[in-house]
Amino acid sequence: MNPAERTQELAPGQPAVHTPLRQALAGSQMLFVAFGALVLMPLITGLDTNVALFTAGIGTLVFQICTKRQVPIFLASSFAFIAPILYGVQTWGIPATMSGLMAAGIMYVLLSQLVRWRGTALLTRLLPPVVVGPVIMVIGLGLAPMAVNMAIGKSGDGSAVLVAHDTALWLSLGSLITTLLVSTLAKGVFRLVPITAGIAVGYGMALAMGVVDFSPVRDAPWFSLPNFVAPEWNWQAVLFMIPVAIAPAIEHIGDVLAIGSVTGKDYLKKPGLHRTLLGDGLATGAASLFGGPPNTTYSEVTGAVMLTKNFNPVIMTWAAGFAIALAFVGKFGALMQSIPVPVMGGIMILLFGSIATVGLNSLIKHQVDLSQARNLCIVAVILVFGIGGMAFGIGDFSLQGISLCGIVGILLNLVLPRERPH
Repeated sequence: MNPAERTQELAPGQPAVHTPLRQALAGSQMLFVAFGALVLMPLITGLDTNVALFTAGIGTLVFQICTKRQVPIFLASSFAFIAPILYGVQTWGIPATMSGLMAAGIMYVLLSQLVRWRGTALLTRLLPPVVVGPVIMVIGLGLAPMAVNMAIGKSGDGSAVLVAHDTALWLSLGSLITTLLVSTLAKGVFRLVPITAGIAVGYGMALAMGVVDFSPVRDAPWFSLPNFVAPEWNWQAVLFMIPVAIAPAIEHIGDVLAIGSVTGKDYLKKPGLHRTLLGDGLATGAASLFGGPPNTTYSEVTGAVMLTKNFNPVIMTWAAGFAIALAFVGKFGALMQSIPVPVMGGIMILLFGSIATVGLNSLIKHQVDLSQARNLCIVAVILVFGIGGMAFGIGDFSLQGISLCGIVGILLNLVLPRERPH
């Protein structure tokens, strides 16, 4: 149906769906859907929320340029990088961690050229579900202790008590239960914003209990530059972060397939998977230039596209513009920083569990047979290395966590013999 026919179906005087005003409203709705997860990631890792908003907008625009504005996708903070960023910030600081994230973005770019050269077959051979599934599970389960610590009022590492235990439990359970109810019972667009709903209810409870400190919000200016941080070269951070890009790159393929099924188009062919991967990589690299978290495609926004039938990629341009504009509101960033730790902890319990479940579902969906010794060995080693905290070090360099899991999984998959059919 062409735009003229759509306009004829509208009531007299009603604006057409393709007018800039309607597109702007739809764009603001897409940002609202992405908002909860977008700001939660920097709040967990200690990065600046305003910078995250700015780099989400910039990253989405970069992605649109790479894909010739053909794919209605919004990019924002990637949860797959939470654990590596936490480790990087504690070990080397934010500027050095940004150099590692820049390297991860370059890894995406190299993968995009590999796909352009050889297609997806080589990528699938190197990164089959038996490797990617347990690595994703490690991302979620490895963060479980942090979620519980924050839910009971402690710092992420459990070293300090920030909120009294009983008060923290009320706040975290209120946030968690709200998020669960909205995820399962809400209708329409409200079902797509469970994190935002959980934060809102938890924050309201915290206000009632007198836990929120409003002084930073009062002192913050209305308009200010985000706290941009330039990357500083650190080879240890670079070598640590490069393997982390593996799991999100595979997830990216699933997201592109999902938005394609929603819109009825094959984006793997046009504009091509190499272009979408390139856009993702350049968006992550651009984010690291400003001190923002890595970008990834947001499935929540894909759900909103399906619900609203807004398939026009221009809508994502508007969403990106709103994100960039909001990044310069100083009081907004201060308000986000005032969210009590237990409120975030309650939501993180569900969030990190969901990430682990995505990995488990990958094994089930692709029918990975764990009765085969080869598959069992790969999954078992990845899970224990990742959750147990195994680390290999040479001199000052140490490989651990998701980076170690990804490399070990790839090597085991290439080295272990495949069982011959009977």
